[in-house]
Amino acid sequence: MKRIIFLLVIMLVASCKTEEKKEKVIITKGKTAKQSEMAALMLQMYDKNAENKKLILEGKTPENFPEEFLKIHSATLTNPSDKRPEFKAFSNFYIENLRKVFEPSADSLKQRHNNVINSCITCHETTCVGPIPKIKKLLIR
Repeated sequence: MKRIIFLLVIMLVASCKTEEKKEKVIITKGKTAKQSEMAALMLQMYDKNAENKKLILEGKTPENFPEEFLKIHSATLTNPSDKRPEFKAFSNFYIENLRKVFEPSADSLKQRHNNVINSCITCHETTCVGPIPKIKKLLIR
């Protein structure tokens, strides 16, 4: 099941990066499935963090915290049983770290960005490990 979800996410990222629809139909191996709100949101998160990485490497500071990411607490998961008690803690940690990227701070912007990405990795280590290699590419070395 995790392998199928990973393949679906990879196909979506490769085929379309628009935010026109909340729900997309995916066809894999002759089966049709609808993309969950959480899968769509995480693709948006990936895109925003890739954009932030590019800006930071150019010496620029990302602007405008993406308020739509607060939907992480309410978005429907592909597998609702994955929404365990620790999910709330992980999602709060992600949002907290992401906010810091958009706030003035004496801390390194590169480090604040990497904290965001590491919070994604930490959560994915407990559920849905497939995207971890792709997420790691967002780290600034």
